[in-house]
Amino acid sequence: MAIIDSSQAQPEYDVAIVGSGAGGGQMAYTLTLAGLKCVMLEAGRSYDPPTQTAMLHRPDQTPLLNTPTPDKQMGFTDATVNGGWVIPDEPYTQASDKPEEQFSWWRPRMLGGRTNHWGRMSLRNGPYDFKPRSRDGLGFDWPISYEDVEPYYTKVEMLIGVFGTNEGMENTPNSPDGVLLPPPKARASELYMQKHVKPLGIPVISIHRAVLTRPLDADTIPAKLHPGNAWAQGIVADSMRARGACFWATDCHRGCSLRANYQSTTVHLPPALATGNLDIIPNAHAREVTLSKDGKATGVVYIDKTTGREARVKAKVVVLAASSGETVRILLNSKSPSFPQGIGHGNGLVGKYIMDSVGASVGGQIPALENLPPHNEDGAGGPHLYIPWWLYKEQLAGKLNFPRGYHVEFNGSRAMPGGRNPLPDDLARGAYGTKFKEEARRYYGSNVGYTVRGDMIPNENSFAELDPEVKDKWGIPVLRWHWRWSDHEINMADHGVKTFAAMIEAMGGTVRSRKGLSGKEAIEGGGKVIHEVGGAIMGDDPKKSVCNSRNQMWDVKNLFLCDGAPFASDADKNPTLTIMALAWRAGDYIIEQARKGAL
Repeated sequence: MAIIDSSQAQPEYDVAIVGSGAGGGQMAYTLTLAGLKCVMLEAGRSYDPPTQTAMLHRPDQTPLLNTPTPDKQMGFTDATVNGGWVIPDEPYTQASDKPEEQFSWWRPRMLGGRTNHWGRMSLRNGPYDFKPRSRDGLGFDWPISYEDVEPYYTKVEMLIGVFGTNEGMENTPNSPDGVLLPPPKARASELYMQKHVKPLGIPVISIHRAVLTRPLDADTIPAKLHPGNAWAQGIVADSMRARGACFWATDCHRGCSLRANYQSTTVHLPPALATGNLDIIPNAHAREVTLSKDGKATGVVYIDKTTGREARVKAKVVVLAASSGETVRILLNSKSPSFPQGIGHGNGLVGKYIMDSVGASVGGQIPALENLPPHNEDGAGGPHLYIPWWLYKEQLAGKLNFPRGYHVEFNGSRAMPGGRNPLPDDLARGAYGTKFKEEARRYYGSNVGYTVRGDMIPNENSFAELDPEVKDKWGIPVLRWHWRWSDHEINMADHGVKTFAAMIEAMGGTVRSRKGLSGKEAIEGGGKVIHEVGGAIMGDDPKKSVCNSRNQMWDVKNLFLCDGAPFASDADKNPTLTIMALAWRAGDYIIEQARKGAL
């Protein structure tokens, strides 16, 4: 079993998985190592990071100086190819003409999905994040607790490799001793900021990111992940030994030919393929889940993009892990006499309560960081420190005008020069020739930027539905998006940008970008953070949710949703680690039920 085309698919599989990113990759890993025969449908092209990653190209060595193009919408070196905000032949529509009520939908369309170019921030949801309504009366509680998911957070961290420290902060869970890898040293701008915002009561600690700062312990970890399964342990150990540690160069968004950072394509899929239990069909654009007369899922109908023809795979269990928006699209298009409005939509909740992380940013210039001696600050390809939410007690006491928190990510190092004008005109002040070069060196690395990553509360005005008229190239109805930030998120963004201005001033700097903006002006548009979750939320009541606590659909017991769609809330923690943990948990349940013959 391997990467195949649609004509080579087996007559039937144990499990069909739609999507190859964090949820799909984790599900393939879990199920194949337990002996189940799986097929994975990927809507985009195949991708092999060790041979196709632009690891060591400087921006000035890339086409158009790494400027975004229609097929490389985040620049030549970004891992995503043929995906992005706009995909030819696969449109989506907006219900409103107002920009602030529109949703920007990023679709990667390649093997590994968004895991190829994400920031690798791997933060656990805390206990409050699973029970937010019990705390502030808003949104929904999850039907599970932190304690239910904790063992799977630990297993995922051991498998993918996450660096960081345990700080014991409120609602920012520690990992068990020995699980996290050592963090890299902080950069100059991070240390300077940490020192100068401390009087403001703002904590700055090591971030948790899925990058290997040293090789994984392939001699002991596999046995902890797969006790009693020597065959699985051997496969996982071989895969771990094939991964190199980070050598502190290049941006993680490029992907990693050393397999040092986590990508589904370098961590989950190699051992899954090595089992011989996985077939992957690229360029397979899923249309609908098929059902038997007794209401069980029997497989997936898809379009083979290489031929334009309809094809299908049959399976005893179906897993949708295509991203929350894509999963909603597939469910709503899966119409039958039993489900005339789409699978699971009898209560009208498929597509409802879409969320994205709140984003708002401010940039500044710090004189103390001028004229630093030349040194390599590439580091682990992203931030080494971050600011977790620190005002829970003030929030609980009613001292803030928004109920949920945000964490802060930042940049400010001597990153690889971009190949463009290195000096804004107002800082150059007319300098020319040698003087211009001197000024460029002086200011290089002295600019900083801070951004909110906040918790959005689900609301009735943010959802996706099928457009009644527009279809894609293959005649499949597309999604139409509705979007609305509430005052909760706008007030959060306002707090963030004001906090960032105070931080820059505390560092002796000057705010240079987005100065003086209100929260309403500063907040990023829906979807821009690329953290969309929700649309098929989990719960303990079939009338008020789409799936149960095991990611299992109430209406179709052998259909599981293992991306961000089941999220009942959108914590201030990046969602990827939680997607993987829940997928592993659901995978274990599928294995257990399959052995009982219950699916």
